[in-house]
Amino acid sequence: MDALLAFAAALVSLRLSADLARRFRRKRAPEFAAWAAALATYALAAGALAWGAAAGWSDSAFRLYYLGGALLTAALLGTGSLLLVGRRRIVPIALVYMGLAVGIAFAVPIQGEISGTDVPAAQDVLELWPARVVAIVGNSLGTLAVVLVALATFRRRPLGNALILAGVGVAALGSGLAGLGVGALAPMVAAAALLLYAGFVAPTRPRGSSDRSGRRVRRAPSERRTPD
Repeated sequence: MDALLAFAAALVSLRLSADLARRFRRKRAPEFAAWAAALATYALAAGALAWGAAAGWSDSAFRLYYLGGALLTAALLGTGSLLLVGRRRIVPIALVYMGLAVGIAFAVPIQGEISGTDVPAAQDVLELWPARVVAIVGNSLGTLAVVLVALATFRRRPLGNALILAGVGVAALGSGLAGLGVGALAPMVAAAALLLYAGFVAPTRPRGSSDRSGRRVRRAPSERRTPD
């Protein structure tokens, strides 16, 4: 059952990633490209989770899971949030980080033997430096960017930002439960992907619209795109 749920989560994440990629091709808004990549790496992590649950964990399955889930997803989500508010200078930094993450995921040695169907704990199989330190930094900065941008633009995108924050929270809860040995990671992955996608495509209030208090809402030039 865990394998089926994880596989379903991978399909959901991949489908939503493809839709965001189509929106990027149509609108050429760079945040859609970053968000599509984030959900694609989320799908990679879910697929590796299904692999490990069905056939038992191996070095290859864990490396893919760690690349998608621990190293890339949060960082790419943060990149998309920064691009949404016009911070284009994040692009070369994100590309360098992605290359570093891929190199770490496939080159760092695995300590001990990986087996069984339970998700391996990173602290049991990876040295602190560089794999775990880079993952901590990437996750922390990416999540911080998502939260800060969502809060800063909440009045302009109340529904979308609430959904994004909920998606980040569900993903973090799923990881926490997995670390405690509670088998809820796969459905949490699917729920988080759906919440994040809904937040990404939620409409932005048009320029000059009124908020609930009746005040006119003005938008900065970098905030005039409607992500739908």
